[in-house]
Amino acid sequence: MLRFLSAASVLALGACSAEEPARHAPATAVGWSIAPEGDLNDFFECLEAKGVTLVAAHRGGPGRGFPENAIETFERTLEAAPALLEIDVATAADGVLYLMHDDTLDRTTTGSGATDALSSAEIAKLSLRDGSGRVTAFRPPRFSDALRWAKGRTILEIDFKRTTRYEDVVAEIVRQQAGDRVVFIAYSTAQAQKLHRLAPDVMISLNLATQSDLNRAVAAGVPADRLLGFTGVEAPNPRLFSVLNRQDVEVVFGTLGGRDSIDDEIAATGDEARYAKIAGMGADIIATDRPSAAQAALDAAGRGASTGLCGIGRG
Repeated sequence: MLRFLSAASVLALGACSAEEPARHAPATAVGWSIAPEGDLNDFFECLEAKGVTLVAAHRGGPGRGFPENAIETFERTLEAAPALLEIDVATAADGVLYLMHDDTLDRTTTGSGATDALSSAEIAKLSLRDGSGRVTAFRPPRFSDALRWAKGRTILEIDFKRTTRYEDVVAEIVRQQAGDRVVFIAYSTAQAQKLHRLAPDVMISLNLATQSDLNRAVAAGVPADRLLGFTGVEAPNPRLFSVLNRQDVEVVFGTLGGRDSIDDEIAATGDEARYAKIAGMGADIIATDRPSAAQAALDAAGRGASTGLCGIGRG
């Protein structure tokens, strides 16, 4: 069973130097919760039937003082939105899975070198940096801890880094009986086929740019009802959205991507309603670097999740 429950978060940072760990006080805000009954695909279908679009927070929704792939950042994101959380799973030198996006530690931590060069004990001693390079008080979490934390709170979208074996991630998911609260990210039909073979009940977000892409995935043995279709980041394609939705494939569209992304365009122009326009074209999930802003725009247009809808609530 999938469940979104709130978690206490932390307040914004006070001023500190570039190398001084930022400290956060507990917040009192109550976050979103979601506790759908039944299969994860049924949850997405329920929201689609109600005209609701979800946001997926890229790397968990980092911001000033809140680094990517940190549990404290996840909690902060869930205060603003009933969001899916996209995370990146890397592997330490001793085989322990932990959250890290880059192939090296330099950009996002106080460490340096390859992500698989240090042991998990050494990685646990590092501090995470936010997007501006500021050192925070937060540590790189183990995947097992993040998965345990997510139970009853959110759905994790798992991006596998080059150091990480699918089998190791699946083994931890099986150990925690978490198959109904994760989505795998695949970039090719072959990847989707392997992931489905390892974990047949887990949903997979797969790049789908055409009907032919979907046909290939289904022919490879991945059922349409186990798929979310990631349709790119360049421009929404309502015709493709319609094709996928008619075949029980929820549509994911990305506004993320850093410089020149749709997120950046919206931030620069102030056209926040653009998120709702994309939803109106048929996007079921918007993957974004601005989850709070996207959720606010969806709410303003009547396309955001509301308490009591398909198991969504607050408290």
